[in-house]
Amino acid sequence: MSADAVFDLILRNARLAAETAPVDIGIRDGRIAALGSLGHASAPLMPDATGRAVLPGFVDTHVHLDKACLLGRCGHNHGGDLSAAIRAVSELKRDFTEEDVYARGARVLEKAIVKGTTRMRTHVEIDPRIGLRSFAAIKRLKQEYAWAIDLQICAFPQEGLTNDPGTEELLVAALKDGADLLGGCPYTDSDPNEQIARLFRLARDFDVDLDFHLDFDLDPSWRHLDEVCRQTVAQGWQGRVAIGHVTKLSALPPEDFATAAKLLAHSGVALTVLPATDLYLTGRNISHNIPRGLTLAHRLVQQGVTCSIATNNVLNPFTPFGDASLLRMANFYANVAQVDPGDFSSCLDMVTHLPAKLMKLSDYGIAVGHPADLVVLDAATPSDALAELAEPCMVFKAGRQTVRREPAQILRG
Repeated sequence: MSADAVFDLILRNARLAAETAPVDIGIRDGRIAALGSLGHASAPLMPDATGRAVLPGFVDTHVHLDKACLLGRCGHNHGGDLSAAIRAVSELKRDFTEEDVYARGARVLEKAIVKGTTRMRTHVEIDPRIGLRSFAAIKRLKQEYAWAIDLQICAFPQEGLTNDPGTEELLVAALKDGADLLGGCPYTDSDPNEQIARLFRLARDFDVDLDFHLDFDLDPSWRHLDEVCRQTVAQGWQGRVAIGHVTKLSALPPEDFATAAKLLAHSGVALTVLPATDLYLTGRNISHNIPRGLTLAHRLVQQGVTCSIATNNVLNPFTPFGDASLLRMANFYANVAQVDPGDFSSCLDMVTHLPAKLMKLSDYGIAVGHPADLVVLDAATPSDALAELAEPCMVFKAGRQTVRREPAQILRG
């Protein structure tokens, strides 16, 4: 492509990696059309990154938009552990309206957009207490925020399946009405293995991927991971199954952790860690020397497992914190997991390229022909951005600028 080609937009002086000089990114029809020196090219819009770090838009594989921003309704005595959080939300969701879910979900989506997320998978609770009201709200959000973020909807039974009559029929209705994939939560079911089997049958019937909440405690004496991996291979669903939390793996000695890593890699099951929730809810019955409860995902990546770092919950009984910033979550993970600076890139991979692989986004990344989903960070390099928690200065979705934030200035004198 000639240097004097015409583009819709040129992002000047974008630094894609620490060891390379800044480049220009030429965008046409929402996609990256050229990378390199485009000094003589023209475009109606030519924002300048001024040598700042530019990454592909962040990818969040595990968010609960339907039950976000509930703290003001829960009081302060919900107990703090996992079962108490589930009970608190179970009571509240009976009174959720579609408009209520939409408003709270939009609040979190807008936080995520401002922080540079351009693709997201949200888990939506489906059961007789909430029916399809939350699902209807999230469908609206998916459509109405498509200008800034691509949203996958994962329908799942938070409170069980075999023990909760009517839930399976509602899951089928959601799948028929546009749910993108199916989730599970075996540890809340009276028959965990039967739940896993039923969900795999439904996944095959509707040809959708699966994403399980799994093994969310610190007791390594039992786990459901093995059955999920077994079914994945038996059903030929390799590369189509993800599991989230899996805090049990943090309690394994090195040799058992290595065995679990081989099992995950062999079965093609991806794993998502959720640092804010995993740390907040685990180990609450321990009085001192409390374990972190965070699985070392970057070490699983080294063994060939596809891993991501994700948000999970925002401002609710499961996680009473959060601004939907994946860069903040990657930084938090790096702190807790004691990641060396030389491995900061692996933490960034777990909020960009690896979650894109988990979600099978074949058009992801800064490459010619791919959608121009970009985030410009107020830092000199990507690793600096992670270490310093740099704020996004600009965000682009399909070549359209969706966020602008002026870098802070010190006013001397």
